[in-house]
Amino acid sequence: MVSANVARNIVGIIGNVISFGLFLSPVTLVLTINGIGLVIEGAYIIIFIIYAAKNTRWKMLGVLALEAAFVAAVVAGVLLGAHTHEKRSMIVGILCVIFGSIMYASPLTIMGKVIRTKSVEYMPFFLSLVNFLSGCCWTAYALIKFDIYITIPNALGTIFGLIQLILYFYYYRSTPKKGKNVELPTVLTKNAITSGIVSVTIEK
Repeated sequence: MVSANVARNIVGIIGNVISFGLFLSPVTLVLTINGIGLVIEGAYIIIFIIYAAKNTRWKMLGVLALEAAFVAAVVAGVLLGAHTHEKRSMIVGILCVIFGSIMYASPLTIMGKVIRTKSVEYMPFFLSLVNFLSGCCWTAYALIKFDIYITIPNALGTIFGLIQLILYFYYYRSTPKKGKNVELPTVLTKNAITSGIVSVTIEK
């Protein structure tokens, strides 16, 4: 199975590549930001593939091949099937909304684990914070000229980021501290019982 973090980055790359299609619209800032995001996410995937186990590496290469085929199909479909700027913008915009929303929502996959364990050990704080701030900034930017395709995913990103931050601060104090001694129950033999009480502790 592909981990949640890897899946998030795969969806992020898809979103960035599709957003790159906004060259159909003269939005230089959007093109620049998503182009940089594409390069960074691509570098992350390359590093992951280099150091991943063999089976995982082949799975990832297969996923990337499917992703490339999907993006190529989108580009071909938009260029050949939609002959006006409005139709092309609508198709690419809808895809951007879908994948942008999934990318923002993907860290929420660990919410259940956080609630069950009452621990934020597996919820990265800075990722949640940056998601929230990014959503706020892009929502404000989109509302200036009201670009609905940028507004929807980033408004959702703001909400999702806020939920993560609330969850983080709510369960922060109940998170076990690293290095705390944890006493484990011990099964004693007859010899141990006659010699005394045995206690075992480990460093977490």
